[in-house]
Amino acid sequence: MKVLLFGATGMIGQGVLRECLLDAGITEVTTVGRSRVGTQHPKLRDLLMADFASLDLTSFDACFFCLGVSSAGMKEPEYRKITFDLTLSVARPLAAANPKMVFIYVSGQGTGSRNMMWSKVKGATENALLELPFQAYMMRPGFIQPMHGIQSKTFLYRVFYKIGTPLFPLLRKFFPKNLTTTEEMGLAMIAVARAGAPKRILEGSDINQLARHAS
Repeated sequence: MKVLLFGATGMIGQGVLRECLLDAGITEVTTVGRSRVGTQHPKLRDLLMADFASLDLTSFDACFFCLGVSSAGMKEPEYRKITFDLTLSVARPLAAANPKMVFIYVSGQGTGSRNMMWSKVKGATENALLELPFQAYMMRPGFIQPMHGIQSKTFLYRVFYKIGTPLFPLLRKFFPKNLTTTEEMGLAMIAVARAGAPKRILEGSDINQLARHAS
């Protein structure tokens, strides 16, 4: 299986890339982002966004779209440009060139709520992706626990994760639907790319279940 991965330098993307490189059934991983991953691996191609237009989009079996930003401090037009416009600028040519592709979008828990700006924009992005002619799946994780030395690029998030690490076992015990690890995200994405899923919108409990069955 050949995978196209967007946002591999982010926390979730790092976890997804790790699982892709470990999976013997994935023969090639092409990362595309605003900066290079910098990782060296025999089956990895590390590209910038400017290289996307030159790719043969028909050669990929799946696209894992982990690229995104926090909405903190952003106005809706700015957030929509990055979240909706950028995502669809990638998804539309992929769907047109390769309708058999599986496209998995990392959304977030609470997407679709009319009470928060980010959730409205994410919801609109999900709906637009689901209307395209490829096999699109939306993943809505809650709190993400970084694993295997992976860190967030955002300083405040790194501080929060460092302080909150002792609480992860309690969160897993009492709120299992709301906590997902970076490893589980990667395993679940690969599982969906291979065999699909019973529904197109996958909440935290669905993601964790897919990961358990895949491990």
